[in-house]
Amino acid sequence: MHCMTVALLLVGFAGIVSATSKPHAIVFGKWTTIKLLAGREEAEPLELKIRPLYVDGKLREYTFGVPHEITDRLFVVRRAVRVNDALPEEVVTIAHWTWQRNGWLVVDRVNGHVSAVNLPDFDSEDSSASWYRDYVAYCGIADDGKKLFAVVMQLGRRKPVLRKAIGEVSGEDRSNLECASPIWQRRPPRVTFVSQADQRFTFAVRGHAVETVSDSNEDEAGTE
Repeated sequence: MHCMTVALLLVGFAGIVSATSKPHAIVFGKWTTIKLLAGREEAEPLELKIRPLYVDGKLREYTFGVPHEITDRLFVVRRAVRVNDALPEEVVTIAHWTWQRNGWLVVDRVNGHVSAVNLPDFDSEDSSASWYRDYVAYCGIADDGKKLFAVVMQLGRRKPVLRKAIGEVSGEDRSNLECASPIWQRRPPRVTFVSQADQRFTFAVRGHAVETVSDSNEDEAGTE
């Protein structure tokens, strides 16, 4: 009787271990071209290629662009969402769904979790993110829409490791908003932002600290 009890416990324990260690099936579906909702008026409708993200056969999100591998466990990818574009005074029986670009998602292959990445000042239309390791660099826009910031975030942190004003934004059409995708350098880890008037801002990234690198003499560095 005692041996039977032990055997049943071992079988139950093995079942629990098997359930907790079962890998999750995370796959992307087929690409589809959709019409994109832009925040400002466009001369021509924008088109975007999106594809669904499935976890264990269930649809979790719609994504676009190329994923970035953080580790062999984690990767990030841009998100696309459908929103109801119907006005309050419109009487509709079916929601007026339309697409728009959104922020970034982090996907965990081990536990199957999909969650939004915290990116302060990130603008879904005008910010172009550049990933290196678990860092992401992008040009952020202030809440009032008037200032342009060089931002570096580290995945998992709430506050940026860098947030420095590098320009002004004027006009509703943001015609003077020019900030290319930041460029990373591996050794030593550095990132360069290029903004209006071809101004360059280079920063050295060391853990949670960032130092400004002088353009005239890269050997001289000051703490940001």
